[in-house]
Amino acid sequence: MSLVDLKKHVPSGTIILNRRDKRNALSRESMVELRQAFEDFRQERKVRAVILTGAGESFCSGMDLGEMLATSKQPDSQSRWYDDAVQYKDLIEAMLRFPKPIIAAVNGPAVAGGAGLVLACDIVVAGEGASFGFPEPRRGLVAGLVSPLLTFRIGAGYAANLLLSARTIDAAEALRVQLFHELVKDELVWARAHAIAEECAKSAPESLLLTKRMLNENIGEHLGVLLSAGAAASATARTTEAAQEGLAAFLAKRPPVWR
Repeated sequence: MSLVDLKKHVPSGTIILNRRDKRNALSRESMVELRQAFEDFRQERKVRAVILTGAGESFCSGMDLGEMLATSKQPDSQSRWYDDAVQYKDLIEAMLRFPKPIIAAVNGPAVAGGAGLVLACDIVVAGEGASFGFPEPRRGLVAGLVSPLLTFRIGAGYAANLLLSARTIDAAEALRVQLFHELVKDELVWARAHAIAEECAKSAPESLLLTKRMLNENIGEHLGVLLSAGAAASATARTTEAAQEGLAAFLAKRPPVWR
């Protein structure tokens, strides 16, 4: 069974994260499939914009914490942590460099690594029942990799508020601080994203490519360096006793006990 589904409704192509039983959590395998999905739509000339959404009632719950906890018990866990962080960083950078507009159709919770996927999209449409946040510190982890991207999108002040409180905000609050750009009824999220894709398709592909390059590579010229530093911070945090306790507590559905 594919972990990522693709559908084409010219001029849009839709990528659907498809792990309903895991709230579309990102595993190593699903990130490989997601990278390939973007590459497939890169080659489709008739697809002028790509919509990213989740199956079921969640957009993406972040990294697969079960896979993460299993890694912590392996003898080469530290090198595996680094490889995992780099894999996610490479995915985010591939989205930022993608030559076509990416529209997030946020159909439910988008938290942790899932919130990072939203930040890597160019335009964000969300349902009224969507939510957004970085709960990593409550699990003994650090949202290091996407912190620079969050700051790039909305500024350091509110980024600090969101990252340090580790709270999840509702769709109305996310719209107010421009993490979400439009809110619609939950059942209309994809339709609105497709309508925006149709608007994008009226522009020259080369113009859109150059615009994205100007925004993400020129104005955001330091993003690459900051993402690399953030990946290192995320990998380091996963090696700590706090991470062991936080992950175990989350999976056991109990409060963590911090030392």
